[in-house]
Formats: sequence, structure tokens, C-alpha cells
Amino acid sequence: MTEVCDSSGTDPATFIGASGHTHPLVHYPLKVALSVLVKSPKSVSARLLRKEYGEHARRYPQGGHFWSPSCFAASCGGAFLSVVKEYIEN
Repeated sequence: MTEVCDSSGTDPATFIGASGHTHPLVHYPLKVALSVLVKSPKSVSARLLRKEYGEHARRYPQGGHFWSPSCFAASCGGAFLSVVKEYIEN
């Protein structure tokens, strides 16, 4: 995930995993579209997980996709990163 963020000019602050999903906290420049920021890590990670874990990863598709096609993204310019990180963790 860090490599995907690096290639798009973003800075991954943290990735918090939960059962079946992740909560990435990413600092990104305004020139990066939020939809691209969400789509790219999902598609790259799905491809890598299928490659590495093969058949095991194929057992759990979401409507033909490794990850759910739905997502939630929000921006919070000006907020302290520590406050946002605590919100995500809890």
C-alpha cells in the first residue's frame, strides 16, 4: 500500500485493518482525485493478493471483486493528524 501511495504522490500516515476492511489515513495533495486515491490501492492490492495467495483469495470475492466495490472517503483539511488517527482507530 505504501508503494501505491508513493507512486501517486500521496503520503500514507497509517493503515488500520479491521475484519474485512481497512481504514487508510493518507495525506494527499489536492491535485489527486479522492476517487483515484481510493480505487488505486484497492485494485493493486487485490491483484497482489490474488497472485500471492491464489486459490485462497478467490474463495472470498465480493460480487466478482476481491474488495467490495463500495467505499467511503472523506477529507479533513486543517485537522490535526493525531485527532483524525484517533477517530479512525476508535
